[in-house]
Amino acid sequence: MKNLLLFIVFVMFSMYGAEAQTMEELKAEKEAKVAELTKLEAHLKDLTGKVEGLKGEVAALTDKLTPYPRWDKGLLGSLGLNFSNFNDWLSKDAPNVSATNIGITMSGFANGDYEKSFWRNSANLTLGWLKFDNKDVPPSEEKEDFQVAADAFNVVSLFGYKLSDKFAISTLGEYRTSVLDGKFNNPGYLDIGAGATWTPIKDLVVVFHPLNYNFVFSSGDFEFDSSLGAKVVVDYTAQLAKGVVWKSNLSNFFSYKNGNLHNWTWVNTFSTAVKGVGIGLDIGLRNNKQEALAASLSDNPLQTYWLLGLSYAIASK
Repeated sequence: MKNLLLFIVFVMFSMYGAEAQTMEELKAEKEAKVAELTKLEAHLKDLTGKVEGLKGEVAALTDKLTPYPRWDKGLLGSLGLNFSNFNDWLSKDAPNVSATNIGITMSGFANGDYEKSFWRNSANLTLGWLKFDNKDVPPSEEKEDFQVAADAFNVVSLFGYKLSDKFAISTLGEYRTSVLDGKFNNPGYLDIGAGATWTPIKDLVVVFHPLNYNFVFSSGDFEFDSSLGAKVVVDYTAQLAKGVVWKSNLSNFFSYKNGNLHNWTWVNTFSTAVKGVGIGLDIGLRNNKQEALAASLSDNPLQTYWLLGLSYAIASK
């Protein structure tokens, strides 16, 4: 029995010693790996710095080798279609109806970059039609033709003379109107002004023109007012994720004559594209007190539209 106990104690001490030796070996191996990793990280940091430096040099050389003028052009279109039909759907007040909703947007740009100046041009057209047919109502009592649901057109041209890479003195012309149902140029808005343009990053353009005249054209009963004021435009394009692009344009006019003559329009376009084809979403917001008064509204509601549909993009440089 005594011999057995001695044997067990001997085995336990042997296992403890082996385990202690293994832990020492693991610690030594870890320290060696940490030292090796530290050296590699320092080497990687050095290589990363050199790679970024070379990228900058290549970009600078590419810029010098690219001749002026440098044109960036593109075209984007979206088509939204929605069809619905109900027959004897008794939970509805009108159980037999069909509806069709069609919307299209087209936007294009042509931006020229010169050695001492730039010329940026863009246009956007949004149209939509809606047809609602109640089959239980005689055709003579219901309009069966398509009704205009969305109607907006604008074109912008901005010319600037560069004072530096980020600042320029500039002049801008912007025209906005509807085009359907006799609304072309009724009302129509033409802004012409001068001031400065700031481009802090490649895809952000901020225009501030303290000298701007807002011409308003109309032929209806309501008398729109033109006035002198300040024009502020912010245009931004960003890639939110791979294949997902967001373009935003905010156009503001602040009248020096009367606060009721202020107006602004904000249009956002989101598009996903694989080889040019994807899903497009356009969202438009507008605030215009004169248009509210022309529509005999006491308040000044926020005007909105949105269009979701298939999109197709064409871009060239």
